[in-house]
Amino acid sequence: MAAERGGKASGALALVVLFAAAVAAYAIDQLTKAAVVSNLTEGEIVPVLGNLLQWQFVRNPGAAFSMASGMTWIFTVLAAGVITFIIWFARRIRSIAWAVVFGLLLGGVLGNLTDRLLREPSFGLGHVIDFISTPWMLPAIYNVADIAIVSSMVLFMLLTILGVGLDGSRERRGEQRSDAATADGAAGASGAGASGDDRVVSSIDRAVPSES
Repeated sequence: MAAERGGKASGALALVVLFAAAVAAYAIDQLTKAAVVSNLTEGEIVPVLGNLLQWQFVRNPGAAFSMASGMTWIFTVLAAGVITFIIWFARRIRSIAWAVVFGLLLGGVLGNLTDRLLREPSFGLGHVIDFISTPWMLPAIYNVADIAIVSSMVLFMLLTILGVGLDGSRERRGEQRSDAATADGAAGASGAGASGDDRVVSSIDRAVPSES
């Protein structure tokens, strides 16, 4: 199978990129949430770009984009499981692109998990701070952690479609077709050569009288 190495890195570099992406996503998420809690009143709407972008401070007991309210403890457990899996799985990654995918996912999940663990009303049942509203695109209100999680999912699908492996290898379909065409051509030439030889042998047999 023909393949090319695209974005391949050492395990150590991939880990650095993964955790750098996670720290960046987590830090931006927590800093923006702290700013919202300190400067906005719950329920207040602050236009930023008219109806394109608004700040609206809400406390979300559910999942991303305010879904499944009342099941906070389930999402707390799931988030802890996802974080554990990513940390365990990270050592297998050798691709910068995949490191970014898992880094964004880790930072986003950890950002919302921090809210559920440390914010009111209680440990493990805390409400997530949401404040980004884009009515023209989504009816829900979300935060930076949600953006990081969704971005990681989009990148995940793109890398899967493009055939990029966790080790940074990428299947080159055009080269595969070229190799297949070359092999078919060689087989055809071989067959044509064999037919030509048969014709020559047949002519010789007809020209030389057989012994009786």
